[in-house]
Amino acid sequence: MSARKLAVTLLDQTESKGSYSNIALDAALEKSELDSRDKRLCAALYYGVLERKLTLDYVISRYSKKPPKKLDSIVLQILRTGLYQLLYMEQIPDTAAVSESVKLTKKCRKTSASGFVNAVLRSFIREGKKIQYPEKTYEKVSVEYSVPVWLAEKVFEKYGEDEGRAFFEDSLKTPPLTIRRNPLKTTEEELMNALEEYGIRKHTLVPDAYILENGGNIRGNEAFRKGHFHVQDTASQLCAMALGAKAGETVLDMCAAPGGKTFTIAEHMNGMGKVYAFDLMEQRAGLIAKGAERLGLMNVTAQAGDASVYNESLPLADRVLCDVPCSGLGVIRRKPEIRYKERSELSGLPEIQLAILKNAARYVKSGGILLYSTCTVLRGENESIVEKFLAENDEFEPVPLLPELHEKLSGSMITLMPSFAGSDGFFMAKMRRKTT
Repeated sequence: MSARKLAVTLLDQTESKGSYSNIALDAALEKSELDSRDKRLCAALYYGVLERKLTLDYVISRYSKKPPKKLDSIVLQILRTGLYQLLYMEQIPDTAAVSESVKLTKKCRKTSASGFVNAVLRSFIREGKKIQYPEKTYEKVSVEYSVPVWLAEKVFEKYGEDEGRAFFEDSLKTPPLTIRRNPLKTTEEELMNALEEYGIRKHTLVPDAYILENGGNIRGNEAFRKGHFHVQDTASQLCAMALGAKAGETVLDMCAAPGGKTFTIAEHMNGMGKVYAFDLMEQRAGLIAKGAERLGLMNVTAQAGDASVYNESLPLADRVLCDVPCSGLGVIRRKPEIRYKERSELSGLPEIQLAILKNAARYVKSGGILLYSTCTVLRGENESIVEKFLAENDEFEPVPLLPELHEKLSGSMITLMPSFAGSDGFFMAKMRRKTT
């Protein structure tokens, strides 16, 4: 199977089955017989079309009598990949983008549509490959950055047009690969030397955080196998720092998978004390345990557990992290399919989030810390949840997050945006149970 055909097949499966893009692509490439060059082409087309789907469909709608939703699903994916090459892949000649798309239509047994595919792509080329954007602001933003109109409205209303555009622009860029050094196993010098080929550099804000300019198969590196680091976005590292866990304390991580924050918390505790990490699924809890073992974090206990249900067998904790399930809209640069979620899909999340936060609060000792976090940028899942919780629980009070690290982190609630520290979009709020 060619790179283009595999990309089209995966795009069709992702849209019809709703599978996660990174999991689907990794599995398909591993099974394929493509060489490294074709694997890169397949990945570029797959992720590129996912990211730009609304933009591409807008163009198709201007050259097709049928709206995109009425087209055969495979033909639609072929058109999208063809247009993506014309618009965003300068290294591919226009003639090749068109001819390969027509050939692919025939290979996919859609011969009757080959003339249609050819006509749409050539018409777009004849008109200078120019996109005629809508005049209305939010509709234009939707086409420019391939985000739903409702999401453009929400982000602009909360953050303003400049910050909103910066966020959407960043969502179309390749995200940085950030790692955290395990201070229990290696020094900075050793890690820098071990990962020199990856273009490693220190993060300018976060201690023990590093950015790798050249990603690749980092998990195949010997330093990774030895537990010298784990992959973790800047925002997630800041969240673990804000919790402020110390050696000898008891910490609960209520929604811990895949485990990055659990690991960083345990490292901050110098491997001493106890970190209880939970996930609703037994298999995901097992992955946390496996990661902790690789990193040599013997103070981590991972197990399945429902974060919304109180467990009497658990001890009261000095610190509780409540990183709740959310819309995930802060990580759309890593999981592009998330940006197309229907607004209705998110309506039930606040109720779940508040229930988990209320339950998590029951484990916090007098004087202990409760940290609420999400990887989304929507107020309804962030500030609104915390404000409602505090209004109903006067035994908790807001406290500063990380004032010692940066003035922008001195408040008790903050939404991190890529423009601040190159992180994913992320929210956190820190509270303390008042002493009695």
